[in-house]
Amino acid sequence: MTDFSDVADRSAIIDLATRLFVYCDQKRWDDLLDVFAPTVDFDGGFGEPATLRPAADIVADWRAGLGDLDAVHHQAGNYLIDRDGDTADVHADSIAVHVKNDAANGKTRTFVGSYDLGVERTPAGWRISRFHYLLKVVDGNADLT
Repeated sequence: MTDFSDVADRSAIIDLATRLFVYCDQKRWDDLLDVFAPTVDFDGGFGEPATLRPAADIVADWRAGLGDLDAVHHQAGNYLIDRDGDTADVHADSIAVHVKNDAANGKTRTFVGSYDLGVERTPAGWRISRFHYLLKVVDGNADLT
């Protein structure tokens, strides 16, 4: 028999991950805050150790780092969800393309990697409380210079 509460939770969790990527691409910084728990176990995947960070600081860093780009596009999928009550572990693979039209050494950089997300159910719905990125490949003009 199908557990429809599990189906609904899985759908809501996939929607949460999708909103993470779409809001980032659309530079919807205030909306992006709503996908995170107030504090996040964060590893951005570029060599810094994982730390507990306020969601507002993560979004502020992304705004500063991505805000001046001409376009950002994430294509995500391969979602695997292991739910245990009000928490879940989520795997997602993603390709991200960043575009800066006035870069002299190539207009794009592409990141390929996977995400290890931890999500928790809150009164406001599912929120991301762990964000660990595993960078696998960088292609193109990495510094967009």
